[in-house]
Amino acid sequence: MAKDGSIKRLAKEWTLMGSLTASGLPAAIYALQNSLLQISYRNLDSLTFSMLNQTKIFFTALFTYIILRQRQSIQQTGALFLLIMAAVLLSIGEGSSKASSTGDPEQILFYGIVPVLVASVLSGLASALCQWASQVKKHSSYLMTVEMSIVGSLCLLASTSKSPDGEAIRRHGFFYGWTPLTLIPVVANAVGGILVGLVTSLAGGVRKGFVIVSALLVTAMLQFLFEGKPPSVYCLVALPLVI
Repeated sequence: MAKDGSIKRLAKEWTLMGSLTASGLPAAIYALQNSLLQISYRNLDSLTFSMLNQTKIFFTALFTYIILRQRQSIQQTGALFLLIMAAVLLSIGEGSSKASSTGDPEQILFYGIVPVLVASVLSGLASALCQWASQVKKHSSYLMTVEMSIVGSLCLLASTSKSPDGEAIRRHGFFYGWTPLTLIPVVANAVGGILVGLVTSLAGGVRKGFVIVSALLVTAMLQFLFEGKPPSVYCLVALPLVI
């Protein structure tokens, strides 16, 4: 921000109301979304989770149409339809007892599949709101990242008063269980937040989502390398649909 000169403009143009309008609501939505994703992480394998998480592209397209009146091309509409087909296939397959012989199917459905799908709806709404703030209100993507980080942190800190995680933090301390490897996802998310803000501002939420799908191939490869777990038949059928 110092390099592109936006800090100087910030002192003159920044207002609390403008900040809350542009960044406050998306930040609160993302905070709730991240909490739901943490629940889902524990009950789904990484590839299934990643593919179901891509349904946020469909909801981003829906909310960008509602909020920005931005229509999708015929090709994009067809791609979104394939994405929903893959999500339905995964939901039925991974939620069935055959696909989860080592786990409780109801737990996988209600604590794995449902949270990630609800999180996808919230992600689509938040992404559309961010696109509106950056493209219509011309809010700086760097400033939005800072504002959303602050508001999101405050929301999560407020939630610790009642949540099991908050109780664990009070009992053991905030950094209990951390190792040097814990910094990898933390730093990756921080850098990713800045990059996602830039891409959303320049290309829009739907195009951002389609590009991120390429990470599914990396997820499948890493899951096999680190866990020695090959994708299920449902994943193998759904993967090309999602791609």
